[in-house]
Amino acid sequence: MAYAYMLRCADGTLYVGSTINLDERLATHQAGMGSEYTKRRLPVELYWCGEFDGIDEAFAWEKRLQGWSHAKRVAFAEGGLDAVVGWHRRREEAKTRP
Repeated sequence: MAYAYMLRCADGTLYVGSTINLDERLATHQAGMGSEYTKRRLPVELYWCGEFDGIDEAFAWEKRLQGWSHAKRVAFAEGGLDAVVGWHRRREEAKTRP
């Protein structure tokens, strides 16, 4: 098993990563040794995780999520894929409304 995950940092930002051992990776982040980004934003907590068959699939999701806005990540974490289907189109339509 492999995992893609999002951590909520103390400053409200979301950190996205992937791993084959979620418990160990989370503990590493919480100890301030996970990444430079999370080290400066402790404490962190697990906000969302997805389980995948292999690390390649988890890493692909990590990269996909990293390309999303904070608002889209939150919508996905709280509502799943259905919450973000057509996200870009809906956002663009909202911009053009009077």
